[in-house]
Amino acid sequence: MEKDMKTLSRLITQMENDPLSARKITKGLDKKEATVIGITGPAGAGKSTLVNTMIKEYRKSGYKVGVIAVDPSSPFSGGAFLGDRIRMKQHFTDENVFIRSMASRGALGGLNDSIFDVVELMKGFDFDVIIVETVGAGQTEIDIVYVAQTVLLVLSPGGGDEIQMLKAGLVEIADVFVINKSDMPGADTLELSIRAMLEISERKDWIPPIVRTVATEGTGIRELVDKIQEHERYLVESGKIRERQKRRVKKHAEHILRNRIRKVLNESEGDSVDELLNMTMRTICKDWK
Repeated sequence: MEKDMKTLSRLITQMENDPLSARKITKGLDKKEATVIGITGPAGAGKSTLVNTMIKEYRKSGYKVGVIAVDPSSPFSGGAFLGDRIRMKQHFTDENVFIRSMASRGALGGLNDSIFDVVELMKGFDFDVIIVETVGAGQTEIDIVYVAQTVLLVLSPGGGDEIQMLKAGLVEIADVFVINKSDMPGADTLELSIRAMLEISERKDWIPPIVRTVATEGTGIRELVDKIQEHERYLVESGKIRERQKRRVKKHAEHILRNRIRKVLNESEGDSVDELLNMTMRTICKDWK
């Protein structure tokens, strides 16, 4: 298989259109261990601008960077609606940067069902760093914790949504807090709120650091990358990297089974629940023989 960006783009499209083909595509593909970073947070926090500056920082160190920007779906075509790639256009000519927008397709967890297989595919294309940016449309976007080994929760002062994000329990999935647009009034108050939440949380081994950034100016980005690498070392040294890998594999398997079951049910014409269940189990067992 050719490992050029056109081939990668074509294969991702195939996975999106036919998730059940993904296992055939990734099977036997030599995969490189990559740092997978998840970025979530409310709309307007500046996630895409932050990703843009992170790409620059990683490229300074010679890393090959892949980005999956998950956007809301168009109600007409089902495709990506916002197209965050536009904000990262300066990297389009860099052969060591790949940026792809994917539609969420209505997934409540904020991620397209194909995301697990796409990340595995990108590992097979030798990326050192893979960044997954979620939609950022609400408080239910926690599926990123199953995909990424390090999750950044990006907040900005003054919007009002940031406190709701903390109250919603997303504090529990963040490995690093990012206060973006930290030159705006209210940054100190937001940081105090985060620290207060952390004090009453049950997290002990790893206390998420708080990094202030101004992504439009590149301020704080080097510190942010350092904290991500520090968290990666913590996961390896503590052995928790294995726990996260198991968690990801279980969720990935759940997505595969759900897609397969949905396809079988859509194609079945059984008249009773028992008939549909038996037909589904026979089909799945046959597929995996």
